[in-house]
Amino acid sequence: MKPQNFEESLVWYVILGTYAIYALGILFPIYSLLGWVLGGYVIWKIFLQTEDTPPNEKIRIPWIIYLWGIYSLIILVATYAGITDFNLGTNVLLRSILGWLTSSTIMPLFLLSGCLNIRAKLIYRAVCILCLQSLIAIPIAYAAYYLNLPGILYSSPIEKLIQNGPIFHDVGFYTSDYGADNVRLFLFTPWCPALGLVSNVYFFMVLQESNKTWRYIGIVGAIAMNLVSLSRAGLVTLPAVLIMIWSLRNLTRPEIQITAGIISFIAGIFSTTLTNAATEFADRFYSSRADSSRVRAALQRVAIDAWKEAPVWGHGTQKPGPPVLANLPIGSHHTWVGLLYTKGLVGFLALLLPILCSFLDLLIKARHSQIAETALSILLVLLFFSFGEQIDILAYIFWPALIIIGIAFKENIGKPIFV
Repeated sequence: MKPQNFEESLVWYVILGTYAIYALGILFPIYSLLGWVLGGYVIWKIFLQTEDTPPNEKIRIPWIIYLWGIYSLIILVATYAGITDFNLGTNVLLRSILGWLTSSTIMPLFLLSGCLNIRAKLIYRAVCILCLQSLIAIPIAYAAYYLNLPGILYSSPIEKLIQNGPIFHDVGFYTSDYGADNVRLFLFTPWCPALGLVSNVYFFMVLQESNKTWRYIGIVGAIAMNLVSLSRAGLVTLPAVLIMIWSLRNLTRPEIQITAGIISFIAGIFSTTLTNAATEFADRFYSSRADSSRVRAALQRVAIDAWKEAPVWGHGTQKPGPPVLANLPIGSHHTWVGLLYTKGLVGFLALLLPILCSFLDLLIKARHSQIAETALSILLVLLFFSFGEQIDILAYIFWPALIIIGIAFKENIGKPIFV
C-alpha cells in the first residue's frame, strides 16, 4: 500500500516515522504543525476549486466540523476573558494563546483533514506498522530498565520556545509510580496513561485492517501497548467499549432484546450482590494505585471549589498546585473539571455540544457504515478517558483517529460547498 497524493504521503510517512521523530525530541511540534498543514491544505483546495472541479476532488465540509471550529474559537475567547479577569498579564496571555494553537485547535484541524482524499485503509495500515514498531520498542525499553539506564534521556531544547512543559518534549524509556516498585512504559507518548489512550484508539482502528497478518500484528501491538502502560483506564476502557459497540450493533435484534430483558430481571433479583461486587471492584480499582487516586480526587475537589470563584469564564489557565497535590497543576487530569476551572461554564458547554452532536451523528451512521462504527468506538474511548485525562491537550498524540472521525463525518453529507 502506497500514498496516492500529497495529503496521504504526509499522513503515511509521519505515522511511520513516529519513533524517529520522537527520538529527535520534536514529536509535539511536528504533530501539531501537521494539523495546521493539513488544515491549511483543506482551505487552499477550497479556495482553488471551481464549478469545473471534478466531483471526487471537491472538498465537502460537514456542518459538525464547523461546530468543532466554533468550540475552538469559544475556548480562545474564554481564555482571554479569564486571564483578563484575574489580571494575569500579557506574558501569560501570549503563552496561553500559543497553547491554544497546539491544543484546542488541533482537534478541529485534524477533523477537517478528514475531508481530504485520505483513504481510511491507508491510516489503518500505517497504524499497524506503528504497532509493530512498538512491539520492537517495548523489549528495548525494558532492557534499558534492567540495565539501569536513565528513564529519561534528555528533553528537547525546543521546549524553551513552546514552554508547555518539559514532559511533552522528554525522550526516554520508562518511568515508575511514586512510592511503588514497578516499571511503566510511555513509548512515544508524554506519559503512561496517554499510551493507554493511544493503544485503545489504535486497537479499534487496526480491527478494520483488511490484511489478516497486519491486522493480527496491529491487535497484538495495541494490546501490548495497553498492558505496558499499566493504565487502569486503558485496561477498563477496551472491554467496556467493545461491549458497548457490540450492544449498539445488535440492539435491534429480537433475540438480543429478549436476552437483555432476562438479564435485567435476573440482575434485579441479585441487585444487592451485584452492587456489592461493583463497589468492591471500584475499591480495588482505586486502591491499586492509591496515591494516584487520592491526588486525582483532591485535584478535582480543589478545581471545582476554585471554579465557583469564576463560574462563567473560569481562571483562564491552569495554576501550579501545592505539594499536597504533588505539585500538579490545578485543572489537570480531568477534561471536564479542567474546563470548568480554566474556561468556566462557557468552555465546558463549548466542548460538550460538539461531542454530543458527534456521538448522535456517528451513532446514526454506524448502523450502515463500518468507518462510522470505528469512529464511534474512538469517540467512546475519548469519552472514557476524558474523566481522567485532558483529551484536548493530548489530541496531537491520537491525531490519526481524529482524521478517521472526520472521514466518517463527511459520509453522506449532501452537496459540496461549490456546485
